[in-house]
Amino acid sequence: MKIKITSDSTCDLSPEQIAKHDIGILPLTVTMGDTNHLDGVDIKADDIYAHVAQGGGLPKTSANNIGQYQEAFETYLKEYDAVIHLNISSGFSSCYQNACLAAEDFENVYIIDSFNLSTGHGLLVMKAAELAESGMDAAAIVEVLRETAGRVDASFILDKLEYLKMGGRCSAAAALGANLLKLKPCIEVKDGKMGVGKKYRGAFEKCLKEYITDRLADREDLELDRIFITHSGVSEEWLKIAEETIRELQPFKEICITRAGCTVSSHCGPDTIGVLYIRK
Repeated sequence: MKIKITSDSTCDLSPEQIAKHDIGILPLTVTMGDTNHLDGVDIKADDIYAHVAQGGGLPKTSANNIGQYQEAFETYLKEYDAVIHLNISSGFSSCYQNACLAAEDFENVYIIDSFNLSTGHGLLVMKAAELAESGMDAAAIVEVLRETAGRVDASFILDKLEYLKMGGRCSAAAALGANLLKLKPCIEVKDGKMGVGKKYRGAFEKCLKEYITDRLADREDLELDRIFITHSGVSEEWLKIAEETIRELQPFKEICITRAGCTVSSHCGPDTIGVLYIRK
């Protein structure tokens, strides 16, 4: 059975991972000013940062509509026996709902709600691609993915709250207080929605080590095949600290470092980094 794995652009996988597994990416629309762009195609996170730095407002991201999904599924089914499409969490976007409605017109299109975002979503896309390559049939892959979705652990730590403040997700007073107290909040994905977890205090390098230690230390319930370090634009020093801390704590077979796309970056801003993995 020839199966095509597809995903919203919000999965934040690297170009190399996408190419290696021939994953079909459906880019979300990013509206900046009066101009529409395609996420990861003609706009990157750094373009957003430059726009905001020059006095522009935060961009808006739009879900793919039903027609866009129908067109993509119809195109892939000319070459493949089935399509498995993985969406950003239905708690963040109408992508999942639209994809489900589009899939009603086809017999062999399966839609998966990742209940996650960024490489929390990407972990499931990678698993889907590897299972398809192993020869597993579509229905069995779908069953595995739906069970695995609840075991993905995704979180990020933020150095600054400016973008959360601009987006209305954090008050100006809270942002000022966090800056004065050098608080670095952890944002966690739970049950398909984002919430604030532990707040770390001090220099970001110290907070980053503490955050990763809290997520990984003394854990025996982790799948050790793969972990992602995903960031919205941070220094090489911070990436090195993150990777070294992971290696000290757990023997992951693969540590993947990827850059967050426009969706995560437009909400969190630069200097955000997270570790994302699957529990047993």
